[in-house]
Amino acid sequence: MRNILVAEVDGLDRAVLAIGTDYPDDHLLVRHEHRRAQILYAATGIMRVETADGSWTVPTARAVMIPPMTRHQVKMTGVSTRSLYIEPAAVPWFPTRCQAVDVSALLRELILEAVEMEPRYPEHSRDAAVATLILHELKSLTPLPLDVPLPSDPQLRNLCEEFLRKPDIHDPPGRWCAVLNVSERTLARLFQRGTGLSFSQWRQRACILHSLQHLTAGMPVTRVAAMLGYDNPAAYTAAFKRLLGRPPTAHKSPDAFWLDPTARRERHASPR
Repeated sequence: MRNILVAEVDGLDRAVLAIGTDYPDDHLLVRHEHRRAQILYAATGIMRVETADGSWTVPTARAVMIPPMTRHQVKMTGVSTRSLYIEPAAVPWFPTRCQAVDVSALLRELILEAVEMEPRYPEHSRDAAVATLILHELKSLTPLPLDVPLPSDPQLRNLCEEFLRKPDIHDPPGRWCAVLNVSERTLARLFQRGTGLSFSQWRQRACILHSLQHLTAGMPVTRVAAMLGYDNPAAYTAAFKRLLGRPPTAHKSPDAFWLDPTARRERHASPR
């Protein structure tokens, strides 16, 4: 199924529904929720999924797991998505908080195949077997550190959201302490309790994930590093690789497209 609303098929008695959707550049899906669990896969482009407790930056060929009834919005840059909508009873192990995940080559092909299936696929058919295999593959997804958690403390959250709009790797903790009127030790406790990360870990993750959208847009690595306040491109590249396991150039456009087997297949596939 392509370019339809999940509400049109949500009531079908099938555990797995798959929908492919193409979005215009810089599109915003305003806050909404789904009855079903969702696997939101970026076939092309980059997505930023936001909920009340954090944001997830999802590059090409990765996905985010969105639990049922979780209010979220999605900001998209050059995105074509492939979504799986799954009956909650079929995935009792599903996380209760969004989780960015890697997508294996097998699951990627299964998702592509599922999008081409009729929504009311016959039981015991090949398509039903594809849906069953998808459910098995989802259990072995590898989590990725593509989220920036946000604390519930209102004052600290406001500072975090302000930082996310203009991140700076050298933004000193002393500035935050002065605004909050707390010691650095107290700030460290607030961050650990509110985000599960230290201040420096949170600051670095926020900077690296913010940079993904600029890399995808084609901004040179040197300029991205300078924009974030890194002393030199090598320092930025090293931090990027530590977090994401690949250099920044692996996410630059159009290279990201050609590195992704899904995108290559869809570009050259004949219409069905």
